[in-house]
Amino acid sequence: MAAPAWRKLFTRRMSSSFFDPPPPVRSRRVVVTGLGMVTPLGCGVETTWKRLIEGDCGIRALTPQDLKMNGFDTETQTYTYDQLTSKVAAIVPCGTNPGEFNEDLWFNFKEHRSMARFIGYALCAAEEALKDANWMPTDPDQKERTGVSVGGGTGSISDILDAAQLICEKRLRRLSPFFIPRILINMASGHVSMKYGFQGPNHAAVTACATGAHSLGDATRMIQFGDSDVMVAGGTESSIDALSIAGFCRSRALTTKYNSSPQESSRPFDCGRDGFVIGEGSGILVLEELEHAKNRGAKIYAEIRGYGMSGDAHHITQPHADGRGAILAMTSAFKQSGIHPKQVDYVNAHATSTPLGDAIEANAIKHIFSDHATSGALALSSTKGAIGHLLGAAGAVEAIFSVLAIHHGIAPLTLNLSKPDPVFNDAFMPLTASKEMPIRAALSNSFGFGGTNASLLFTSAP
Repeated sequence: MAAPAWRKLFTRRMSSSFFDPPPPVRSRRVVVTGLGMVTPLGCGVETTWKRLIEGDCGIRALTPQDLKMNGFDTETQTYTYDQLTSKVAAIVPCGTNPGEFNEDLWFNFKEHRSMARFIGYALCAAEEALKDANWMPTDPDQKERTGVSVGGGTGSISDILDAAQLICEKRLRRLSPFFIPRILINMASGHVSMKYGFQGPNHAAVTACATGAHSLGDATRMIQFGDSDVMVAGGTESSIDALSIAGFCRSRALTTKYNSSPQESSRPFDCGRDGFVIGEGSGILVLEELEHAKNRGAKIYAEIRGYGMSGDAHHITQPHADGRGAILAMTSAFKQSGIHPKQVDYVNAHATSTPLGDAIEANAIKHIFSDHATSGALALSSTKGAIGHLLGAAGAVEAIFSVLAIHHGIAPLTLNLSKPDPVFNDAFMPLTASKEMPIRAALSNSFGFGGTNASLLFTSAP
């Protein structure tokens, strides 16, 4: 019996090429149209930026109350505090005054039971960014074309500590049914999307201290590939708690020499640095396809021209001595951007105030920028002297600083740089005072434990 015609056609197609090639991908340009921040310098972009460029510092002495151990007896709280070798932190100022994070506004409602502090920070920053971008869509199609990409580094460790205590005390029946939703890092993206009804990509990167930068870069790719027209993207972190600080103390990552002088404790690139200052907060940007932004008359701060990634493949916490990971990430960002390193005016370094990492990054920057760096034409700083290290939020907050540097024509300073590392000389030197200058392009670096690296390259608005 003869085979049916459809079977012959199917067999013929299977033997050659059954599917046509996929349609070509037209890369789309991505711009920044909204900014929002919660940082140790204050709540809001205007407050944070003003204090940053004026040289203020958001680091203070740690207190037992900051450790979030309310469920433990006083003796245990005092013992834990005494055991911590680092007693400084960059904590978000809370209160009802302008520029402070109003806890009642973000946590005094029914849904707070399912919402940890890192999620509240993200919601606060996202609201500011969306209002700044004037993007509050009600049209179903626009909501479907708007996504969220907000990551974090550690989630809510304080909730995990409280849950572990319930096990030790045989009170597991008291465990909150919201325990899991409170600790999941992707719930920051989830809550933002639910609050505004955004049905586009819902994404959460978790790459330690590079999280914020990866979240922005991934969101950029989603717009470039047509998955969305608008992305609410960034990072968030709330890591000021007993277990997080104890863990970083045990890994000898935190500063211990400046407990009596907190505002001098974070000193990127300085010879006296001995570890980073743990911090908290959130940075959120509204990213948008260029023509979409133009068509609705949006304010454009800057354009994202490059996103570079790499892996050190070397050590769980230490970068390779030759800075190969940082060099690869920066090189990749430049290749993608079509921009030459000599066209960059400002670099916001990852430099966290650790003895090894700062020097390696400085050498990597010198390698990439060559005589452009050593001639003094390149402005360089690490803003962690003012805000500490915000871990999963750091890359996003520092990306905002880079965007604002372009927008305002001001490169922010590096605090506490009294004796620069020997890697610096002559004109190759981090800024010790904020500098007014034309900034057409800025690079922001972020590196994380596990050897994960990201570089974001921004240029002035098209």
